[in-house]
Amino acid sequence: MTVATRANARTAWGARESLNAGLRVAFSSGTVMGMTVVGLGLLDISIWWWLLYGVFDVAPEEIPPIMITFGMGASAMALFARLGGGIFTKAADVGADLVGKVEAGIPEDDPRNPASIADNVGDNVGDVAGMGADLYESYVGSIIATMALGAVASLGLDSITALQAIQVPVSIATIGVLCSILGTFVVRAKGDASQAVLLGALRRGTYGSTALIAIGSFLLVILTLGSEFLGIWAAMIVGLIAGNIIGYFTEYYTSDHYKPTQLLSNEALTGPATTIIAGMSLGMLSTLIPVLTVIGATLAAFFLSGGAATPGLGLYGIGLSAVGMLSTLGITLATDAYGPVADNAGGIAEMAKMEPHVRERTDALDSLGNTTAATGKGFAIGSAALTALALLAEYGNKIKEAFEQLDISPLNLLDPKILIGLFLGAMLPFVFSSLSMRAVGRAAGDMVNEVRRQFREKPGILEGTERPDYAGCVAISTQGAQREMVVPSLLAVIAPILTGIIFGPFTVIALLAGALTSGFVLAIMMANAGGAWDNAKKFIEGGAHGGKGSDAHKAAVVGDTVGDPFKDTSGPSINILLKLMSMVSIVFVTTVIALNDLFIRIFS
Repeated sequence: MTVATRANARTAWGARESLNAGLRVAFSSGTVMGMTVVGLGLLDISIWWWLLYGVFDVAPEEIPPIMITFGMGASAMALFARLGGGIFTKAADVGADLVGKVEAGIPEDDPRNPASIADNVGDNVGDVAGMGADLYESYVGSIIATMALGAVASLGLDSITALQAIQVPVSIATIGVLCSILGTFVVRAKGDASQAVLLGALRRGTYGSTALIAIGSFLLVILTLGSEFLGIWAAMIVGLIAGNIIGYFTEYYTSDHYKPTQLLSNEALTGPATTIIAGMSLGMLSTLIPVLTVIGATLAAFFLSGGAATPGLGLYGIGLSAVGMLSTLGITLATDAYGPVADNAGGIAEMAKMEPHVRERTDALDSLGNTTAATGKGFAIGSAALTALALLAEYGNKIKEAFEQLDISPLNLLDPKILIGLFLGAMLPFVFSSLSMRAVGRAAGDMVNEVRRQFREKPGILEGTERPDYAGCVAISTQGAQREMVVPSLLAVIAPILTGIIFGPFTVIALLAGALTSGFVLAIMMANAGGAWDNAKKFIEGGAHGGKGSDAHKAAVVGDTVGDPFKDTSGPSINILLKLMSMVSIVFVTTVIALNDLFIRIFS
């Protein structure tokens, strides 16, 4: 956040020179976030490995299950940052839009709007810190889960040791960091470049890094494990390809350069109701390709890595596909984190009354940032699904160990306890989303009342003769975020533990599976619908359907306001809900089994 806030004004100043100059500053600040996340992730894993293996002399196959507790801590912190940051930023954003744009009729980021500073602060809190914490947790979670699956898979094989299986995901992630650094040097364009050219430059960096990682990981597997294990390299490549497919189709459904969002903007001509209906429809349809992609990636990774003959190796391949998808995180997060910097640069240009062409360029960068942010959210959701699947497999291994000792019957889908778990799990993402959206609504209501109060009690604000109380609006967002994120956060921790104590660990497996299937689809729908509403509004502001101030624009603003908590609060937070529930289940598995046994004896 420190670098992002420093880069805001510099991006606005760079935009005075050219679109490319503004992009270079904003992308450089995003690169700091991307490289910090992957660097700290690998550093943390390395330190824990050194302590457990080098200092305490723990056996290699016993280390990954211990390190999952580290992943649980990262998940909890990510939920606080993503959910709390989302409530903060959307309370300010919705409040600023409803009173400023719709009621008072003043432009976005106008300094006369008391909520404008809180809105700019929220961009950094939710979209920089929140996104960074979210993907940091996915990054370390996928590596640790794959290490654990590799350790289990190696037990039934003579040709690979536990240490080798554990080192592969860490080595692939390391190669990914180096290739991402090289990819950032490709992101450049001429000074007079158009928005399409800049988007091509960002893609070139991502695709270039992907190709380098594929080559580097191939050499890694050949040199360390031999050609007989090329299947696990293929599983990793499947993850890389799946990540790019999900990113592309997310862009297709949310960018105003493509038909879906352009058609959505047409619906604004007939009012807010049709805009919201069309946006919901678009979001639902956009789930098709990502879901099919994850299904295909899961099957391909399982069978390519040898799952037909050795199921444990197949699960290891699924974990490696998640690591592969996240191996480009350094540059993927850089292209994502630059968006809020460009957004705030536009706010600074508006407040500082810089030349009109500066605002036009920052708006172009912001629109590009919306596209990369939507792509980043799709990428985050896809990687979360594969990571949660790997964690679910590890939980299954833990339960299997306990069952061998306790002589408990195997999983039966017709068991009422399993059906209970599936229904409970499918419900949880919806309840979680409801709680988070109500939180945004309540906090935004407080913000609206505060802005209205200031306009009413200080009429000189709209005339430009009185200074708004910006700090009061920031305080309202802060208090709302801290107060409202408690209950949704507790849901993620309590649900799997309580379910396991009452119904047993088998029901927890079903709970996690149900939550993964419904949560993955719901997260994609919400993120893409929100992104499409946002860019449909931007498309109209660019001159379509009457431009700013038209009836179509007002309808699009309503759609964008509804979509804000979809794409920036509830949708992204579901990723962390899925992974945190899996982590909690693994960490507390033995405790849950013991308490469930006690529960049965007491009530029988």
